[in-house]
Amino acid sequence: MSEFPKVELNAVVAQVTETIRERSKASRADYLARMGAQAEQGPHRKTLPCGNLAHGFAACGTTDKELLSQSDVPNIAIVSSYNDMLSAHQPFEDTPKQIKKVIAEAGGVAQFAGGVPAMCDGITQGMAGMELSLFSRDVIAMSTAIALSHNMFDGALCLGVCDKIVPGLLIGALSFGHLPMIFVPAGPMPSGLPNDEKARVRQLFAQGKVGREELLAAESASYHSPGTCTFYGTANSNQLLMEIMGLHLPGASFVNPNTPLRDALTAAASEQVLKLVKSGDDYRPLAQVVDEKAIVNAVIGLLATGGSTNHTMHLVAMAAAAGIQLTWDDFSALSGVVPSLTKIYPNGVADINHFQAAGGMAFLISTLLDAGLLHEDVLTTSTKSGMNAYREEPQLRDGKLQWVPGPAESHDTSVLRPATDPFAADGGLKVMKGNLGRAVIKTSAVKAEYRVQQAPAIIFHSQAEFIEAFQRGELEKDFIAVLRYQGPKANGMPELHKLVPILGSLQDKGFKVGLVTDGRMSGASGKVAAAIHVTPEAADGGLIGKVQNGDVIRLDGEQGTLDVLVDEAEFASRISTMPDLSGNQYGCGRELFAALRSQVTGAAFGARSFDFDVDEGKQ
Repeated sequence: MSEFPKVELNAVVAQVTETIRERSKASRADYLARMGAQAEQGPHRKTLPCGNLAHGFAACGTTDKELLSQSDVPNIAIVSSYNDMLSAHQPFEDTPKQIKKVIAEAGGVAQFAGGVPAMCDGITQGMAGMELSLFSRDVIAMSTAIALSHNMFDGALCLGVCDKIVPGLLIGALSFGHLPMIFVPAGPMPSGLPNDEKARVRQLFAQGKVGREELLAAESASYHSPGTCTFYGTANSNQLLMEIMGLHLPGASFVNPNTPLRDALTAAASEQVLKLVKSGDDYRPLAQVVDEKAIVNAVIGLLATGGSTNHTMHLVAMAAAAGIQLTWDDFSALSGVVPSLTKIYPNGVADINHFQAAGGMAFLISTLLDAGLLHEDVLTTSTKSGMNAYREEPQLRDGKLQWVPGPAESHDTSVLRPATDPFAADGGLKVMKGNLGRAVIKTSAVKAEYRVQQAPAIIFHSQAEFIEAFQRGELEKDFIAVLRYQGPKANGMPELHKLVPILGSLQDKGFKVGLVTDGRMSGASGKVAAAIHVTPEAADGGLIGKVQNGDVIRLDGEQGTLDVLVDEAEFASRISTMPDLSGNQYGCGRELFAALRSQVTGAAFGARSFDFDVDEGKQ
């Protein structure tokens, strides 16, 4: 008998879930059939010829060789995104050794199966390397598949945190969905310089009121140690999604690295994955954990917290990898009933550590469950069944890891609120529609008085053009910046964060400003109304390519509309302006990604280069 009363599921949540299930019936059935066929073969290691198997454990010690010769001894793959350059991933340096030790003591074997690339968007912002960022997700997916392709494994632990890394790991892992898998996070760095102070210094630098030395000092005080950046961008949104989908152990997402509790959680994940293998008593393959309900729970968690807009693409792509057809219409329908429950920078002044201290995931999940806004009856990687297990939080008591009930009330309602007393009645993301196509706006960070903008367009084809115009004093007026040919086909869809301090400073001066772009702004989207991910993109025939300087654009973040106010016949007769895009085809490795640019889908379809047999015409 559950200690929690049964709550009726919200009608819209139920309807959206059923719509997704019906839409995905054929593709999901095909995916599950493929995973079932792989599972029926049992541990693939026993099917390997002796020479193949000898190669697979040649570097192991004598004990592991003996164990791996037995088909019923579980062998766990470790797939890691460790590198020294990413603060969020540096703590993974010694994690494989820890995992191997724990699994060996439990009677199994763990092998480091492979590493995946992990680039840092914070380092490549505004640089040529940022044009590889989005596509790195698909490279990571392929790298994950390569790591798992040796047919040596009964389960896997995936080590990753940041922007494209976790989505890529999951997309790749789902091709091996017959295996149980747990995602292992590293945790956020301790709080440094407050995010609002960092943003203030950035705006001062954009205005020329402070120099590079002052800016670097502020940035270094903010990004100051191992661990994830503490603002609520894509990296921390990733962690929330993995937990609310049941792919982390309960409460694992936001425990700081290099602490006893963090190490205990990694050890617990290592022990737990052994219990989930097919030869065990509680087989939980990844393909069964990531189902329609889990995907809907992920969207709800994202909306309730005003998470990264990148996930309007990543979640679509991750779902497709599991045969599930998620659309922007699903985001929009759920946003209407999911309340906004957090204020975490850039949607507030608190950081992710403050969210954790206020009650964190345990309180968030509890209040969503109590409001009937989450599916409870889901399969997870936790020892217990259902999402109720995630009402608990981990603690060390007498050196032993235990899960205890999470807080019944928020410890800081300025950061985290119950569903009965939200910051806003709807979610922090909206889908926009109009004669320019479809787009996404993150409203949670934008004050109500700035969410509707109507002004003449100024056309730009690069961030550099925009910055130069600002430095010449040409932007001291009301305008909507139209930054186009920034989509995945044009140049890989880089993030456009160099615009944020400038637009913010102009808005502070009293000008009406906004942004319309087929590029990305991600989880750090600022306080200015921005219609992003415009689809179709300009390079794919999108009507954003027909907008001219002086055209009046209405960007309505309240009603969710995006229109150019030009006579319909005149607009239809125009020919898109196509700039010279050759400059972003080469250098910094961009020439190696030409194939991905040529076959990538639009943002609404996940900006993916893989064909997962889902019907794009239904978006």
